[in-house]
Amino acid sequence: MGILRELGLPVLDNSNIDQLTVNLSEYLKSKRYLIVIDDMQTDQWSTIESAFPEDASSRIVVTTTIKSVANACSSSNGYVHRMKRLGDEYSEQLFAKKAYRKKYLGCMKSESKDVLKKCDGQPLALITVGQFLRKKGWPTDPSCEDLCKHLRRHLKNDETLQRMWQVLHQTFSKLPCHGSRACLLYFGMFPCDHSVSRKTLMRRWLAEGFVETQPSSSEKFNTLIDQNIIEPIGVRSNDQVKTCRTYGMMHEFILHMSTSQDFITLFSGNKAEGKYVRRLSLHDSGATSRSGLDIDLSLVRSLMVRGEAGKDILNFQKYQLLRVLDLERCIDLGDYHLKDICNLLLLKYLSLGETITSLPKEIKKLKLLETLDLRRTKVNMLPIEVLLLPCLVHLLGNKLQLPDRVDRVKKFCLAGKSNLETLSGFTTNGCQGFPLIMIHMMNLRKVKIWFGSERSSKSTDLVNAIQKFIHDDKKECKDPRSLSLCFDDCFETVLHSLKSPCYLRSLKLKVKGNLLELPQFVISLRGLQDLCLSSAKLTPSLLTALSQLIYLQHLKLIADELEDFILTDQAFPELLRLCFVLKSSNALPRIEEGALPHLMSLKLICKDLDGLADIKINCLQSLKEVTLDVNVTQETIDAWKKAATEHPNRPKLLLFNPVDESESEPAEGYIASTITECEAREVCTTSEAPVQEYNAQMLDNKGSTAEEKKRKNCTVESSSNDALNSAFAAMDLSEVPLTLTEFSVPRNSKVSSYTC
Repeated sequence: MGILRELGLPVLDNSNIDQLTVNLSEYLKSKRYLIVIDDMQTDQWSTIESAFPEDASSRIVVTTTIKSVANACSSSNGYVHRMKRLGDEYSEQLFAKKAYRKKYLGCMKSESKDVLKKCDGQPLALITVGQFLRKKGWPTDPSCEDLCKHLRRHLKNDETLQRMWQVLHQTFSKLPCHGSRACLLYFGMFPCDHSVSRKTLMRRWLAEGFVETQPSSSEKFNTLIDQNIIEPIGVRSNDQVKTCRTYGMMHEFILHMSTSQDFITLFSGNKAEGKYVRRLSLHDSGATSRSGLDIDLSLVRSLMVRGEAGKDILNFQKYQLLRVLDLERCIDLGDYHLKDICNLLLLKYLSLGETITSLPKEIKKLKLLETLDLRRTKVNMLPIEVLLLPCLVHLLGNKLQLPDRVDRVKKFCLAGKSNLETLSGFTTNGCQGFPLIMIHMMNLRKVKIWFGSERSSKSTDLVNAIQKFIHDDKKECKDPRSLSLCFDDCFETVLHSLKSPCYLRSLKLKVKGNLLELPQFVISLRGLQDLCLSSAKLTPSLLTALSQLIYLQHLKLIADELEDFILTDQAFPELLRLCFVLKSSNALPRIEEGALPHLMSLKLICKDLDGLADIKINCLQSLKEVTLDVNVTQETIDAWKKAATEHPNRPKLLLFNPVDESESEPAEGYIASTITECEAREVCTTSEAPVQEYNAQMLDNKGSTAEEKKRKNCTVESSSNDALNSAFAAMDLSEVPLTLTEFSVPRNSKVSSYTC
């Protein structure tokens, strides 16, 4: 109705959608048109699509902040263009123009970096915060330093920041339920620049009661990702989000909402912000033994400490309702604290750090504990009492050992009392305890084992335990069973002893020696979608055998040496993502026409890659993304740019830069990909462009061909929740450093999507 009115056509208020569609279609017939539908919040395209006649010379641009809406508005060959934020240089220029008077423009204050970090390249935030600080006397007034640190306190009440507050609050209010809002507010427990593990986050939500089941927690997480409220930082090789974070001003908004509602308590100047302490977060410089704390800790449900906590905070006799306890980064926690922790009978989530060397037997009192994370500890021997906890679901360690005598655990498992699903980070070293209990655990879904120097006479029980875990009962099972095996030596005895029939969704094999042939059980695995092989050398016979895995979707190969092999016609018919991590690029595979018909992502992580390495990506008809090592030469980058431009899909070209995994889950994802939007940046075509990206789809497009007879449609997805109309309404476009050389769509597509 809005479009018809803007076209000057009469519209009746009681018109139905079918009549409106016919009226608009009749009017646009035989006309060239450019129509922009701004800020679409639900999938309305499927309803209104027929209103727009198909015309190759016309365009429809849809802007949205929601990924699923952007995807729905694009055709199968379409492209969703994701709008990037301003880079550091342009953010600084825009902020300085709004915050500094002319006589101060040449001298940027050191606090400006903190402000720019909070604004995170978003024009609306840069403009409003700049205007706010200038009004308060920036940069000469000393009180402005405190304003920068506590912007959240002024978001709601200051008229200069009102527009930004409205945008952020609208985003928050549109979340579908109270549980989703609580899950978002929980991000206030973490520092702004902290990358949060997806799995850790969902386990805490479960422990807090924000969600009731694992599928529900995944749904809440995916909603926040879909609406661009949180952004992925680390992404695994199967394209699953590994770590995430909130962007700058959204994090300030979360802190304001969570502290004003007593949802989270932070420390400021060694004083607690908030009357009632339900969730307590200390970041590096919170309360210490010198603070003289005088707060009631009896209602605290969740406690997270980074840095020094102090004796008052670590007095666990004061806590009565604690459910989540995160002490991974606490530097003054000791083994002597654990006995008091074991009296926290409501505890459901417990993670400990490197200052812990052993666990007491009193841990058996934590009957409700669901997650125990010991990956950062120095605990070597796991007490049997841990495995007797009736509610324990996730047990995460780093080369943990078990004693040989596990009779009590065996009886516990046989009675059906064990609920363990994740058993990660155990080492064998010839002991019999681990295989004896593993073989009786009926609910296991994820197992990770580190193999020491096994004697063949002692490996039989372990092989039997693994065999039972991977056994295929031929039922249509959809459980995501995952197995990770890491070998120091003697891997042949175990790998070649496993027999079919077997079932796994994900398999990771890491050996220190040479993996010369693919174990037979791998070839016969039913349901295998994700496979990662890490070895000093991978042979052609092994690589050829991989092509028999016709249902494989994600493949990652890590090797010092990769011998020559050929990907023949129809090889890997279902593969979506292929990743090579190599020391040398001399033996990258030769890809024949017809191979990898559905491959979307090709990653070549090899710093000495020379040009295209004889890889013809035009053979990969579904390719959308190519990733190279950040250390390759400029000549190699240019060669891949040219190849991407000439490809029918014009795939994105990304540069991979290894990142510090210290903030993410250690050990558990030891061979996971960390391709991310921050670490795998798109290559820039010109140094002047404010957006640091390269995309062949946005290059010179010489118009529609004679064969094109269908309309093209663009979807523009805002990367943040500064809705485009809000941003444009709040800024003077003449002052914003934006460069638009050409906005075009891919050829031969009915509907194309752009995320701007």
